[in-house]
Amino acid sequence: MFHVKHADYDATASPDSALSRDDGPQMDERSAAHRVKLPVKVVERPLRQVAKRLLMALLVLVLTALVVYADRAGYRDSADDSVDLLDSFYYATVTLSTTGYGDITPVSDSARLTNIFVITPLRVLFLIILVGTTLEVLTERTREEWRLKRWRSALREHTVVIGFGTKGRSAVQTVCATGLKKEQVVVVDPSAKVIDAATADGYAGVMGDATRSEVLKRAEVGKARQIIIAPQRDDTAVLVTLTARQLNRSAKIVAAVREEENAPLLRQSGADAVITSASAAGRLLGLSVLSPAAGMVIEDLIQQGSGLDLVERPVVRAEAGKRPREIDDLVVSVVRGHRVLGYDDRSIGTLQLTDRLITIVRASPGTQITPHIRPLPAD
Repeated sequence: MFHVKHADYDATASPDSALSRDDGPQMDERSAAHRVKLPVKVVERPLRQVAKRLLMALLVLVLTALVVYADRAGYRDSADDSVDLLDSFYYATVTLSTTGYGDITPVSDSARLTNIFVITPLRVLFLIILVGTTLEVLTERTREEWRLKRWRSALREHTVVIGFGTKGRSAVQTVCATGLKKEQVVVVDPSAKVIDAATADGYAGVMGDATRSEVLKRAEVGKARQIIIAPQRDDTAVLVTLTARQLNRSAKIVAAVREEENAPLLRQSGADAVITSASAAGRLLGLSVLSPAAGMVIEDLIQQGSGLDLVERPVVRAEAGKRPREIDDLVVSVVRGHRVLGYDDRSIGTLQLTDRLITIVRASPGTQITPHIRPLPAD
């Protein structure tokens, strides 16, 4: 049995803010049916659309009545042989609705030509407005299901983010800053409000408890390239990591924990990298106290896309055979196999084409971005 130490309750957290927490669902949200929600296009509100179409239909009705009234001499009413304004609206209503009682009929040539070239097109337009609105409402669910199936079939090598709180959102923003498209990100969270916020930002969302394999399967975890696990509780992170690793043996899993002593459990559960959020924030605070300038530099390095960026890239052919200090970029570490060596490690010797470099570069608009690859400096 795993024993996971829980972090102390944060009394400063606001219970009314659903987005201020990474994983704080209510029991009714946990028991809700799992569902996938794709990003939606920004459109007018449904009630406004319906009201606009009803107004258009009313204008068509009024226009038809006025056309009939203007040519009332060419119509005959079986009741009194005369057609007034009320009779015109009555005729327009029964004609556009295709009811056609036949009590008012066009008898002159001009009235019949008007029916052919004016009233008939208006009738078709009237039916398109009303019937089209009805069909749109009825087919919306079918269209959404078809869109969901197409999304599932096209989803490959994507990134799954479990927990869309402060840590999860920051992680996604950092990854997207290196060129990952929002269409390749799936957010999993048990809170409906959080999923709505994620889809509003352009990400696909799956509402449900990520510790359950059914929920992760809806996010297509088995086909994911990388998985970011950032819940509020450490025990949740352990269970999610176990489930995700069981579904996907090859994906890169990065998890966040609050207590440093729980990090080994995450690694045993299958996480490739574990970030201790509370300790990291505390160390940055301490460094900022001792040296505010050093704290600013570290914060700049971890903020992708501005100032200085800490990036990982392969060794290019022109750099092979050189020492880390002999290349143009500022090398921090060399990744050789499964080892991360400091730039001054004597065992490095000269750089090899199979090595990867962790360097500090200046972020600029000329930075080359390649999907699933960290930015390389432009030639």
